[in-house]
Amino acid sequence: MSESFPEIQGGGSLILAWQVRNKKVLVIGGGEVAAGRILNLLNADAKVTVISPRDGLNPEVAHRIERKQVEYHDRRFEPSDLDDPHITMVLTAIDDPEASTTIWKLCKERKIAANIADVPPECDFYFGSVHRDGPLQIMVSTNGNGPKMANIVRRRIAASLPPKMGDAISKVGELRKRLRKVAPGNDEGPKRMQWMSKVCVQWTLEDLCEMDERDMDDLLQSFAPDKVPSLEQIRLGEESGEYHFDGSFGWACVV
Repeated sequence: MSESFPEIQGGGSLILAWQVRNKKVLVIGGGEVAAGRILNLLNADAKVTVISPRDGLNPEVAHRIERKQVEYHDRRFEPSDLDDPHITMVLTAIDDPEASTTIWKLCKERKIAANIADVPPECDFYFGSVHRDGPLQIMVSTNGNGPKMANIVRRRIAASLPPKMGDAISKVGELRKRLRKVAPGNDEGPKRMQWMSKVCVQWTLEDLCEMDERDMDDLLQSFAPDKVPSLEQIRLGEESGEYHFDGSFGWACVV
């Protein structure tokens, strides 16, 4: 029998959530583009070093420097700046194509991932348009073809989400933590994963946004019989079908 598999669509990027917490990132430039890059990096808890003459600083970048949110060097880039073995990535945002290309080549020699602003061929990775709501991050990338289009698409996606979607995701994270206390054994791992998947699929996004701590506790009582009652059933004190909660974790009685 022939099987159907997804067709390969070349020309894309591998979109990843790059963990740069406590890692050193070098930003060369201090203008408006650099300001956006720096904010993204600080939101990801990176250790940011900025190199730029002070007379070229954007007000936001100057604010980050004044608040000591970044390490700052008031000068132009020097090749020796790349000698630090702890540098994870380099971002350039300067109005000098020749200098940018030189930095790109130096990064390639040292095998350091780099992004040269507005020069897609000289980028190991791209910055997309990002929607952020607490733990929720949604990135739209056009692979360097249309940054403004990425922004438009991202706004439309964000507008379609329920309010406080980030809070809902935080609540799901809390539910998972509580589930581990209810069923801590490693042998329960597959069942925990399957049950959490059922909750996320069977409950609407609006239900997850509305869920409170008492709802979590009541919902967890359905784990042992492997049931997923609705939010309405939980608040009415009942479960669909054959089970009735007795108020304790781990078991239910047939009625």
